[in-house]
This record gives sequence, C-alpha cells and structure tokens, in this order.
Amino acid sequence: MTSAGVLKAAPAAPPGPPTLGTIAREWGRIGCLGFGGPPVHIALLRDLCVTRRRWIAERDFEDAIAAVNLLPGPASTQLAIYCAHRIRGRSGALVGGACFILPGLALILLLAAAFLAGDPPRWLRGAGAGAGSAVAAVALKAGLDLIRPSWTRAAGRRRPLLVYLALGALSAAIVGPWLVLVLLGCGVVSLLLSRRGRAGGSRGPGGLASVGPAPLLLAAAAAVTGGLGALCWTALKVGALSYGGGFVIIPLMQADAVGTHHWMTDGQFLNAVALGQVTPGPVVQTVAVVGYAAAGVGGGLLAALVAFSPSFLFVVVGADRFHALLGNPSVRAFIDGAAPAALGAILGSSIPLALALGAAWQWAVLAAAAVALLLLGRGVVATLVGAGAIGAVAAVAGAALPA
Repeated sequence: MTSAGVLKAAPAAPPGPPTLGTIAREWGRIGCLGFGGPPVHIALLRDLCVTRRRWIAERDFEDAIAAVNLLPGPASTQLAIYCAHRIRGRSGALVGGACFILPGLALILLLAAAFLAGDPPRWLRGAGAGAGSAVAAVALKAGLDLIRPSWTRAAGRRRPLLVYLALGALSAAIVGPWLVLVLLGCGVVSLLLSRRGRAGGSRGPGGLASVGPAPLLLAAAAAVTGGLGALCWTALKVGALSYGGGFVIIPLMQADAVGTHHWMTDGQFLNAVALGQVTPGPVVQTVAVVGYAAAGVGGGLLAALVAFSPSFLFVVVGADRFHALLGNPSVRAFIDGAAPAALGAILGSSIPLALALGAAWQWAVLAAAAVALLLLGRGVVATLVGAGAIGAVAAVAGAALPA
C-alpha cells in the first residue's frame, strides 16, 4: 500500500471573515424573511453565523443573546448588529444593521402611506380596522409569554417582581407619557435595594443605572413644544427605554402619538401596531408609522433613525464590554426592576388598546383573536392577517368603520 493510501484529509480551514458585500446580502435576506419577531430573527442569525458559516462559536452567540437582553432597545436588532460587528468590526456592524432594518422599514413606510392616506379605499380601511381590533389580544399574549420565564427564574423572590409588574401595568393604563419615569424609578429602586442588601458590596460604576433620569427629563422638557423635537423624544423613548421586548413601544408611544400631539387617531395607531407585526424585521419599526403620521416620509425616516441609533451605539461602543456587562451587579439590579415593570406595561397597554376600538364588530374580532392566540396557540402574523381579512369583508358588506 502506498503512503498516499493512508493519508488523512487535512482538516478544513476555518472560514475567513466575510466581505461587506456578503454581510449586506445575508443580513438583508434576514431582514426580508424575518416575519414573526425576535424568535425568528435569533433562529435565522444562529443558522447563518453559528451553524452554516461558523463565524461565531455557539457559546459566544449565547453570551451575546444574554448581553443584548440586558440592554434597552430591540434585542434582536442589537444581536444582528453585534454578529456583524463580531465578524467585520464597526463597518460590518453598520452595514449588517442597516441591511437588517431597511427592508422592513421601506415596506412599513409604503403601507403607512396607504393606510394613512386622506381617503383610502373602504376595504383597506376595513382591513386596518380588523387587524387593529386584534392588537390588544396580541399585546396580552406578548406580555404573558415574556412574563413566564421571568416568573420561573424569580422563585423565592416573586414579591418584588409582582410589585414591579403591577406598577408597570397600572402606569401603562393610566399615566400615559409619564410611563418612562415609572420604568426608570423601578430600576433605581431595585438598584438601591440591591446595594443596601449587599453587605460590603462595591459601589462601583452602575452601568446603565448610573446615568439616572436627569438627561431624559431634560429631553422630555425640550420636547413639550411639539414638532420634530417631540417626535425625536418619542422615538428616543422607543429606542433607549424599551426594556422587555418590542411591545413596550406601545405604551411608550400611544399617549404621545394619540393623546398629547394628536398625530394619529386611535384607529390609526392600532393600524400602526398591526403593521409593525405583519411586516418583517424588528417590531420597533412601528415608530416609523408614527413619524409618517407626524411629518410624512421625512418624519418616518427621522423617527426610525432616532429609535435605532441607540442600538448601534450600544453595540459599536460596548461590544467588547459585553462580558463585563453580564457580570455587573449594578446593571443587573437596575434591570431587575425596570424589566418587569416594562413587562407589566405590555399587559397594561392592552387596556387602552381595547378601549380605542370604535365599532361594535371590532369587539367580536378582538374576542376571536384572543381565543386564537391564547387558547388555540395560533401565530401572531396569521391572526392579524385573518382579522384584517374579516375587517375587509365587514367593510365591503357595509359595517360601520371607526373614524
């Protein structure tokens, strides 16, 4: 036997870093196919970066998921930016993040132009009213799904969790634009209680909690004059304070968009939330519909830019510090208060969303959507599309439509 017969194949060389063109193509593909929210985005990123291309180790990917869940803002967007940053640095983060966001953003602005037109077709108004009818049930399901793992992890310390949940839910239902202060307040209280209970504990840098509410209060004071300043403030709350998942944007935006600045009617806001669910990409893109209602296409683009900028900033500046973030007790203590309050706010937001329904048949659609989501386990996108179809048929049949 020749020596060649016993030679073993050399191990495959580790994959090299992808080009920016590859990142643009792959992250853009995920941005186009990412219907279904964060679970789908995470699965697609894992398949691309860990399983198929082997750009990122499994353990590092899991650590990244944990880190972005400690940050405010849209976690799946931050994970997409982080993965691109990990394999191609800052240029990769900018290209990958933009290509992940832009497909859904372009689609949602096109849909906003149709739904917010001065005189849209009756069937389209009905489709929007039908899909909007189901939004309160979607918010309720989102809140319950997010609370379950937190409840399991909190065994033995559920009393403070219940308090923060209740404060968030009550605030979302009654205090409107001041919800942001409740979220911050719960985080600060949790941080102070943690420091008091940590015998001899370090009072080192507090990470996110050390910033405190003062800069945000200044921004809020600057926004009371309305106009683009108010729109930027609304978008900043969405991008920098949405602990607990994309649905926290609902109570953060609703009072501003409908009650305070009158950019939208209740029905139009429900349509905006539904559009954010049925389009691919991050749910936070709903803010672009609010921006469109406030100031046209330019307002939609501005709102999206302000809302997503914190995610890019957190990752590009802090990606190398993610491991330190995971071990920072002050950050964790702050999130232990702010995150459950945000989850409670998602539940509480279902109340004003339901009260915004203006036609009797919409309540029947809401009840059907609640059964489909909470009892039958149907998907959110399918439920919203079905509710929209019912609304379109009802409108063509002559049913009353909300103003």
